[in-house]
Amino acid sequence: MNILLLNGPNLNLLGDREPEIYGADTLADIERGLSEHARAAGAGLDCFQTNHEGEAIDRIHAARGVADALIINPAAWTHTSIALLDALNAFAGRVVEVHLSNVHRRESFRHRSYVSLRADGVIAGLGVYGYRAALDYVLNGAERGTV
Repeated sequence: MNILLLNGPNLNLLGDREPEIYGADTLADIERGLSEHARAAGAGLDCFQTNHEGEAIDRIHAARGVADALIINPAAWTHTSIALLDALNAFAGRVVEVHLSNVHRRESFRHRSYVSLRADGVIAGLGVYGYRAALDYVLNGAERGTV
């Protein structure tokens, strides 16, 4: 199984940016732990972070026919990007949307997610564990639409 982990804008600042909201773990810490977990399960995990929407879309396009699943923390694009939704709609594998914070307890503009319109599951508010839960979901072969 091949899985793409895609992280959006400002997530390269994890561990430093607003740790009271996003925690103290860095993105490298998260990627390292997830890569080890995937490897132990016999899966490959390709980690990618970008602050540029077009690069994220290109990476989703490149994952078509290659990745079986996509775990995405779209960050601010969650609430703004129809282009990201369109790219996800062209991806045939499972998609799990992850947010470190509980976006539903934050500002009202964060309550709308375009990505959720495509996601098979959404995990929000569990901190770093949300990434692990998403990875376990795809590793365990859960079928699309059964979340």
